[in-house]
Amino acid sequence: MSRARSFFSSSFGSALVGGLVAAILGLVAIEAGWVGDDDGSGSSSASVAAAALAEPVSEGGDRGLTVGQIYERDSKGVAFIQAQGSSGAATGSGFVIDDDGHILTNAHVVQDAEQIQVKIGDDEDARDAKLIGMDPSSDVALLDVSEDGDLTPLELGDSDSVSVGDPVVAIGNPFGLDRTVTSGIVSAKQRQIQAPNGFSISDVIQTDAAVNPGNSGGPLLDANGRVIGINSQIATDSGGNDGVAFAVPIETAKDVADQLIADGSVQRAYLGISGGDITSTLADALDLPVDHGVVVEQVYGGGPADDAGLRGATGDATVQGQSVPTGGDIITAIDGKEISGMEEVISTVNGAEPGDELTLTVIRDGSQQDLKVTLGERPAQIEDASAPTLP
Repeated sequence: MSRARSFFSSSFGSALVGGLVAAILGLVAIEAGWVGDDDGSGSSSASVAAAALAEPVSEGGDRGLTVGQIYERDSKGVAFIQAQGSSGAATGSGFVIDDDGHILTNAHVVQDAEQIQVKIGDDEDARDAKLIGMDPSSDVALLDVSEDGDLTPLELGDSDSVSVGDPVVAIGNPFGLDRTVTSGIVSAKQRQIQAPNGFSISDVIQTDAAVNPGNSGGPLLDANGRVIGINSQIATDSGGNDGVAFAVPIETAKDVADQLIADGSVQRAYLGISGGDITSTLADALDLPVDHGVVVEQVYGGGPADDAGLRGATGDATVQGQSVPTGGDIITAIDGKEISGMEEVISTVNGAEPGDELTLTVIRDGSQQDLKVTLGERPAQIEDASAPTLP
């Protein structure tokens, strides 16, 4: 699989379905949290900007709130999370979502934690938190603290209605500095990032709001102070904020929270391939019969795609100085709907359930055929050692 990683990451297309494996513009994606905390203490005061957000996110015509107003209202519901595990202490962020004491955060903030404590808002005292459950495939975890009538749940917004250019605010605990606020805009939508277990997270929000290690699990807010995402990763070649951060959409987190509250677990569909986009450049260079779709690089043994007879690459070629897999099936449509690239395959699988059947239209050795695939239940982790992982 490593032979084609350079090509696929350059086209933002390499993926494990469901699961993205991609370096973004040559940068390294890292979790925006889980910062070691030597003495276990939270650090000090936040710096609050007073500038007004330029444009409203709401459709009501109001101009939204200032950064300071959003901070004043919503920081009361932001949590400073300290997770103690066998490998040491770590810190991150989270936020209260209801009066029952549920707190959303990132799974990578609390994974392997033996004890979790949270400080909510300006509380001086830490509270013990119980891990209700987590979904490593979306990097979302749900905590529970004792409800005592003194909680400030944040209003959850609609991440589907967010537009590029909308103003946003992030509140979290970068480098252990509790309740720090930063602001920016939505830089892009429908990004895909790699979850800690190797699978992909779809429809991710990209922002230029400053996010650093320790912000993981904290809220990304719209101009009216509503949560539209959970700050989860940054793309960096310096180890800190380079102006490219990613938030898991709140619609994804809502679905995960509902399932965790109901059942304590989340079931996700699995196809079991890696591959990348077919571009016109690639099609011309390799004399492919189509200039769109997905070239299958690897089919994971024992997975649904393998059971359905999908075939991975058998060789490789060099295109513009980069190694590209050849000889594998080319997926051109799903359930009769033409696809342009890997993102559509990933989104389709992520939106399905185990047991759902998909019809993949593939081109093999110049001939078109349909393969019926029954999606399986996603494994906890990608077992293949060659699959890239986050630092």
